Amino acid sequence: MTQYDPTRRAVLQMGAATALLSTMPAALAAQTLTQQEGDIIMSTIETRDGTRIFYKDWGPRDAQPIVFHHGWPLSGDDWDNQMLFFLAHGYRVIAHDRRGHGRSDQTDLGHDMATYSNDVVDLAAALDLQNAIHIGHSTGGGEVAAYVAKAEPGRVAKAALLGAIPPLMLQTDANPDGVPLEVFDGFRAALAANRAQFYLDVPSGPFYGFNRDGADVSQGLINNWWRQGMMGSASAHYQCIAVFSETDQTEDLRAMNVPTLVMHGDDDQVVPIANSAEKAVELLPNGTLKVYKGLSHGFFATHPELVNPDLLSFVQS
Repeated sequence: MTQYDPTRRAVLQMGAATALLSTMPAALAAQTLTQQEGDIIMSTIETRDGTRIFYKDWGPRDAQPIVFHHGWPLSGDDWDNQMLFFLAHGYRVIAHDRRGHGRSDQTDLGHDMATYSNDVVDLAAALDLQNAIHIGHSTGGGEVAAYVAKAEPGRVAKAALLGAIPPLMLQTDANPDGVPLEVFDGFRAALAANRAQFYLDVPSGPFYGFNRDGADVSQGLINNWWRQGMMGSASAHYQCIAVFSETDQTEDLRAMNVPTLVMHGDDDQVVPIANSAEKAVELLPNGTLKVYKGLSHGFFATHPELVNPDLLSFVQS
């Protein structure tokens, strides 16, 4: 009886696989090896500092592009509903994961609004986006403002800021009705102590208004918020708290020389409307404010049946 030799068997299998691959076209062989090694092929661009940014790009390449910018600490997946909606209306839809978030590189460098918006400059150049509409939520709204303020002529047609952070969240001498620093210190402490639990508490509570009496709680939204948050880098998320709370974007808003729709829920417990949207629309050269009575910070996710038609009307106007 021949004794079982696992080493000999492995060598024979490797030799057989090599012989088989040698008879295949090169492209097919490479694809097979990639599949065997478990590699995942994703759409990414490399920014000016070498950071890889993941993006989704759906729809006709000659259609008008709509670019979606997500909030903290999420990913481009937060816009799936809106992307499918606008895709069905014939638009090219794009969403990226901010550096350190989602599937983009988990770099601990470049966590400031200037770099975030430079990444969008590089994305727009790589995809050759012209006459695009940029839509941002929360921190993503700040990213939109910073990008539009510096974008090359012809790149941007319109912008929409949803539950967005500009002009400045933090309470300061110049911004006395802002959010106290202690609130953001609490965010940092909770993230460092138990990020997984913190990322359940936020969507279960104030983010979607699920802490309000009579709220229609969606466990799916809570789970999806947690999933997206836990994909990203704890370091990036920690640093981004200072970015979204302490960045003064007054001048960015003043420099947004395109039609801009400001959309906000008047029961936003995360980015209070009086300190954000109501001030932002006064700074924008061509801004319009749309208020959603009784709705939360994540209103576009809880009420897409209201928000999507309003966005479409703005895009088509």
